[in-house]
Amino acid sequence: MEKTIDIPSDHLENIFGEFDHNIAIIERSLGVDVVNRGDGVKLIGDESAVMAAENVMEELFSLSKRGNNISEQNVRYALSIKENLGNHPMVKMDGEIICHTVNGKPVKPKTLGQKAYVDAIKKQMIVFGIGPAGTGKTYLAMAMAITAFNAGEVSRIILTRPAIEAGEKLGFLPGDLQSKVDPYLRPLYDALYQIMGAESFSRNMEKGSIEVAPLAYMRGRTLDNSFIILDEAQNTTPAQMKMFLTRIGFGSKAIITGDETQKDLPKDAVSGLDVATKVLSRIDDISIIRLDGRDVVRHPLVQKIVGAYEEYEAHMKKREKKGAKRN
Repeated sequence: MEKTIDIPSDHLENIFGEFDHNIAIIERSLGVDVVNRGDGVKLIGDESAVMAAENVMEELFSLSKRGNNISEQNVRYALSIKENLGNHPMVKMDGEIICHTVNGKPVKPKTLGQKAYVDAIKKQMIVFGIGPAGTGKTYLAMAMAITAFNAGEVSRIILTRPAIEAGEKLGFLPGDLQSKVDPYLRPLYDALYQIMGAESFSRNMEKGSIEVAPLAYMRGRTLDNSFIILDEAQNTTPAQMKMFLTRIGFGSKAIITGDETQKDLPKDAVSGLDVATKVLSRIDDISIIRLDGRDVVRHPLVQKIVGAYEEYEAHMKKREKKGAKRN
């Protein structure tokens, strides 16, 4: 089957990418030939493959018309949801900007999973964002927190994570207690610097409007009118998670992020994140959003690594089930 799509040359150049890299990905993934005709493209291949390629090309064209530089991530994500591109979901997501970084870069959801996550944060008091590395769990939560803070919706931002030792003892690190826990909180600082700027961050830290602290510091407190983010929640114990969730006061919003596959807890210890998602799944004002490999927005290689591990873990679970049946 052959199909021709009219696309202006300037948009074609954007979609094809440097050295036609983006188009090569589409051709390999769908088994089609994409021929550049100068004022459009000709798609050649099986009917189903050509139809899928048409959906992908139309989606990328729509993104390009909105002024986006078409990246490999855009192409791979369009391919991953090629059956659902009829209503231009990527274009609709492109219109939702949460905020801008200090460099003027827009922060916005880039996948349907991220869009669901951001929508849940807007609507719900407590949201669990669960998924692998690179899915934007912490970064998007941080962007939403800073946006709410700047709009006067909350009076402070509180960021916390458990200071779990991953192979090294805290006591071996030099300095006082704050110096010892800072390495565990560094990802939170990095996101704040990028979105808010170092000067604004330091000023608000001094005023107490932003607090970054280990989870243990939350005990005994009631957190009103705050936007609270608990990061790396897979490393909490059930008691720590319960303690954190019962700190939340009036006018507050809490986002709990974690990756169930990257626990640093002692062997055979139960994760507070695992328990909480089971116990709280039926409460209306709590949303549990699960992101997967398709939502990874880091380097494409990270997406492949996540996918490989997901396949491996699924295979191991099947083997364990078969072993249990035999016994």
